[in-house]
Amino acid sequence: MGALQAQDAAMSKWAIGIRIPNSTEAQINAALARGDLIRTHVMRPTWHVVNAQDVRWMTDLTAPRIKSGMVSRRRQLGLADGVLGQSNALLEAALRDGAHLTRDELRPRFAEAGIATDENRMSHLLAWAELCGVIGSGEEKRGKQTYALLAGRAPAAKPIPQEEAEAALALRYFTSHGPATLNDFVWWSGLPLTRAKRAVENGAATLISQKVGERIFVFAQAEAAPAGAAHLLPAFDEFIISYQDRSASLPDEHFAKAVSQNGMFWPVVLVDGVVVGTWKRAVKKNRVSVQTKLFAKQTKAAMTLIDEAAQRFAHFLDLELELKHD
Repeated sequence: MGALQAQDAAMSKWAIGIRIPNSTEAQINAALARGDLIRTHVMRPTWHVVNAQDVRWMTDLTAPRIKSGMVSRRRQLGLADGVLGQSNALLEAALRDGAHLTRDELRPRFAEAGIATDENRMSHLLAWAELCGVIGSGEEKRGKQTYALLAGRAPAAKPIPQEEAEAALALRYFTSHGPATLNDFVWWSGLPLTRAKRAVENGAATLISQKVGERIFVFAQAEAAPAGAAHLLPAFDEFIISYQDRSASLPDEHFAKAVSQNGMFWPVVLVDGVVVGTWKRAVKKNRVSVQTKLFAKQTKAAMTLIDEAAQRFAHFLDLELELKHD
């Protein structure tokens, strides 16, 4: 996949699990705890889960553009360049010797150094440190996300030339997200159009292009989608969010039911590649309650597939399932 969008930390684990048959949340937690997977800010920017082997070159590729886009907000927050450097140094000292600390544990360190963290300054400083390659996600502590030094999770590697990194990112995207258009890749990667186009051209030997109507779609290989499939997709799932044009999977008449006006992407029910409803979950001791809200009445066969998808989610959590359809 290259990277999986991960604002919702808990549901981002299901975004990984849904793509690995018979996997469990415990296995994903273990991979995150070991540092095999890193949750960090990269690309547009927003939270993503990235393979530890990829996090450095992906950040090197996308961070300069992201940083330039942060200048205006940094001025609004009154964060001078010196404060950014001071913050990075503070984090390096606080997280040395393998420490993994939550935001709440880091906040007093900033206060002691006289660095304000109110009005979202903390989020800005932490994201900046991620983009500088100083920190990444650490092991969860009492159910809360932590930060750790990236050097201890993903040791420094030889830098990859920019054009090579662009082509590698394009190959990852179109292999896992194709068929997709160049504009879709621009949206997903955050790269400028000219560089995104160059990346696709450099990967032309591996990628396939096909014109449909007025649009050109790119993909890695021609593969028929399996018929008769249903999935309970997590919030902000790549299947929906990683395309500029989402009409193929999310019909216009249902768009507002799945995506809020302020850009919240809700968990959705997918049948044969099309969104047919939304769903929510609640964990109750040894069971998980799953409730779907379908946009229209589904066939008996489709309902069976949805029930099976809910069972897979319960298996992932290693909990008993309590299922209700609205």
